[in-house]
Amino acid sequence: MFVLIFYFPCAVKVFFEPYNVFEDESVLNHRMEILSKLNTLVKQWVRNVSISKNMPKVLAEKLGGKIYTFGSYRLGVNHKRANIDALCVAPRNIERQDYFGSFLELLKKQPEVTECRVVEEVLVPDVKMNFDGIKIDLLFARLALKEIPDNFDLREDMLLKNLDPKLVRSLNGCRATDEILRLVPNIDNFRLALRSTKLWAKSKMSFEHGIYSNSLGYFGGVSWAMLVARTCQLPNVVAATQVHKFFLVFSRWNWSQPVFLKRPDTVNLGFQVWDPRVNVQGRFHLMPIITPAYPQQNSTFHVSSSTRKVMLNEFSRGMQITDEIMLGKAGWDKLFEAPSFFFKYRYFIVLLVTSNNTDDLLEWCGLVESKIRYLIQNLERILHINLVHVNPKCFEQQE
Repeated sequence: MFVLIFYFPCAVKVFFEPYNVFEDESVLNHRMEILSKLNTLVKQWVRNVSISKNMPKVLAEKLGGKIYTFGSYRLGVNHKRANIDALCVAPRNIERQDYFGSFLELLKKQPEVTECRVVEEVLVPDVKMNFDGIKIDLLFARLALKEIPDNFDLREDMLLKNLDPKLVRSLNGCRATDEILRLVPNIDNFRLALRSTKLWAKSKMSFEHGIYSNSLGYFGGVSWAMLVARTCQLPNVVAATQVHKFFLVFSRWNWSQPVFLKRPDTVNLGFQVWDPRVNVQGRFHLMPIITPAYPQQNSTFHVSSSTRKVMLNEFSRGMQITDEIMLGKAGWDKLFEAPSFFFKYRYFIVLLVTSNNTDDLLEWCGLVESKIRYLIQNLERILHINLVHVNPKCFEQQE
């Protein structure tokens, strides 16, 4: 058993090779170059908008503006061809309508940018684009500050004072990601364990576990990161043992109790935090995982009774397999094998989404996907339906 535990972190690159999840150095450098270009565009845009609002040029030059990353890229566990979650932070003289107006037009004029569109039918509206082959989801936040210097840190709670709730939600991704990294004792082990857990949840080779999608009622990236971070806070062991511990802990977790990475902050700036004693909605959340940065929110409020059953079944199966691995009765490859989705059930509903052109199709698909969870909830109300298992994989219809 000692050999198994020791091997996993040391030969992780070799282990993950068949799953084609790592990007080579040139692609990683390309991502950094794109973010640098985007950062320069933001500064130029802030300057130009400020001048158009009659600010003296010498002052407009000093305002700054910055691109921050969060999610899997910021955590250092992004998979091959993964998108980048990012946040555009601007000073107080820049309005939201400027961002979704002049900045969107500026992006569309860039030769490297394609598939650029605004997604508004969500809690936090954002701009989605393909920037020179890399997909980027870009949020916006306007701080109550005169300037945004290059070394600005978003972790200070008082930055949120007097901001509207939409801006606070936009900032939450960066603030939560930075707090997760701060709260794990060994970042390298955390990254290995998280990369393994995400690969398992996505079942990248077969797409059959299919329990990685916040919008469809499963866990999204930040939720998986917080669960893995919680197991990493237990007595420090190597990544292989942490993966086993992940399944051991969360297959048996009492989900009437939320998962916290730390005790909630005592900050009170008037924003609503997750507290079922105060907010009735929180009492109906089925698998609460609470973000560590103020204002604390439940990252899994989309979970339904069906998606909960599906995930708990997969957790139990993951625990059985990792038990075998720890005893030397199976290899790690077995964890990433999944039963075929299309052989598990007798009845299926197929949603066909069509459009006349590619741009309309992207928007239409996004809107339909955002509404699927309501279909699941309505189907769950039918007496004779015990489980609604939605597959997050989108299939392209063959001509």
